[in-house]
Amino acid sequence: MIHSKILENNNLICSENLYKGACVKIKNNNKTFQVIGINLDKEICWVREWPFDCDSKKTFALEISQITLQTFCCNQF
Repeated sequence: MIHSKILENNNLICSENLYKGACVKIKNNNKTFQVIGINLDKEICWVREWPFDCDSKKTFALEISQITLQTFCCNQF
């Protein structure tokens, strides 16, 4: 697991273990996203909206500092 500082408005709100498969919230967005890849050297991760559509391949790179909260991935949607 990868230790990452989780930030909101440039203030440390908590410190969590960020890992592939984790569900997170990001700045300026109310949706939940799932981490699908992490690059520590460049301090970025790739995320997709949760719950995801199996036919959709919509993923995007995001600076880890844009993550505001690690949350529970709810399977009930």
